[in-house]
Amino acid sequence: MSFIPAVPAANRLLAALPEMDRQHLLAHCEPVDLRFAEVLYLAGTQIPHVYFPTGSFISMVTPVDGDTGLEVGLIGNEGILGITLTLGVDIAPFQALVQGAGSALRISVPLFLQELERSRPLQLELKRYLYVSMSQLAQTAACNRFHLVEARLARWLLMTHDRAHADTFHVTHIFLAYILGVRRVGITKAALSLQEQKLISYRRGDITVLDRSGLEAAACECYRTERDTYERILGSV
Repeated sequence: MSFIPAVPAANRLLAALPEMDRQHLLAHCEPVDLRFAEVLYLAGTQIPHVYFPTGSFISMVTPVDGDTGLEVGLIGNEGILGITLTLGVDIAPFQALVQGAGSALRISVPLFLQELERSRPLQLELKRYLYVSMSQLAQTAACNRFHLVEARLARWLLMTHDRAHADTFHVTHIFLAYILGVRRVGITKAALSLQEQKLISYRRGDITVLDRSGLEAAACECYRTERDTYERILGSV
């Protein structure tokens, strides 16, 4: 495990809490390093821990036909994994798959529920985040149904770029095909088009964003809609 300062500013939900509430919650958290492709929850299983990503990001994947899945949400340092606990439900609705390795803060469910009961500011902040998560889920469903693969890939790369806090991040075509629910050949064609437009470069599983503005122009409107919703409800991204 790597050391994380007692009051990390890296998670936006935690940073938004009043000092006393934040410190009280952090006293029960432990720093962990999440590994790429690590499965934190399986859909339908009991949630053992709540995670606040600080330097990592996590895909929420809904299983389809047993051996494949579709990404329906993405959580980085703007959010929390385990938000359904605020509804009194401790069963994971999705598979939680680490997409970006890095740091996070983890708290056990009993201690989290204890803090949730105690802290009114935490309750309010997580209710707002729950709304944002529901909006993202609905937007992703519409995007997967109506938009072309290239626009969807550009949107996904922008969402990942936001959470990776770096221009280069590791992801394979196989993984992209899995989480976007398309054939690998479709991902290869879409990625090649973005490369030819000099928006990204791809080498041995590493994607580098070369032209952020161009990538935003290539993405569907869903990306901007999701950012606008987050900023309207929770503040600047």
